Amino acid sequence: MSKTFADHVIKFNENLSYTGNLPEGFDVLNPYLENPETLMVMQTFYHKYYNDSSRRKFIIGINPGRHGAGVTGVPFTDTKRLESVCGIKMESAHTHEISSVFIYDMIENYGGADLFYKDIYINSPFPLAIVRKTKNGWLNANYYDDKKLFEAVKDFMIESLKKHISLNLDVSEVFILGKKNAGFISKLNKEAKLFDKMTVLEHPRYIQQYKSKEKQIYIDKYIIALQK
Repeated sequence: MSKTFADHVIKFNENLSYTGNLPEGFDVLNPYLENPETLMVMQTFYHKYYNDSSRRKFIIGINPGRHGAGVTGVPFTDTKRLESVCGIKMESAHTHEISSVFIYDMIENYGGADLFYKDIYINSPFPLAIVRKTKNGWLNANYYDDKKLFEAVKDFMIESLKKHISLNLDVSEVFILGKKNAGFISKLNKEAKLFDKMTVLEHPRYIQQYKSKEKQIYIDKYIIALQK
């Protein structure tokens, strides 16, 4: 029997590991190794929404947050939305992530999770959570926060994006979340020639934090871009 989109994503996630160097003060968290339930929840999610071989559009984030995909294994999905929208309950963790709030409000406007995930695949060029050591403990970090960090993970990111593309993603136009992120993805794209066109959308965290009164305008912008 031929493998489905879900089978390929699950295999990709199960085999994820970063063994490269990192600048001092940074670390990489692999949710699939740290919590056995994350692996189970992730498998359930992809079998539910991606159990086919359809071609999908690709939304590219930055890297998973500790409270979103860093726990559930599902991009932009905290445990609240995983249960309330996707019907998948996580026993070992309870998280709320503001980016997840925007994404799931947008998904509802799109027509619901079944329709959205049938058309769209979301992941990140660096598919594991990155944390940075501070005086107050470990905090979320982005792959582009530090020049040395970006240089260290760049090849791994190109390799990850190539693996995502091989899942059967439409590369004629991809959707990049966040302007700064888009600048760095553009560098990777020049080097590796991955995508024909890049459309930049504001990052959900930025919208929730700074533009929440205009949230519907941004939701509409996402949907117009994704449905054209």
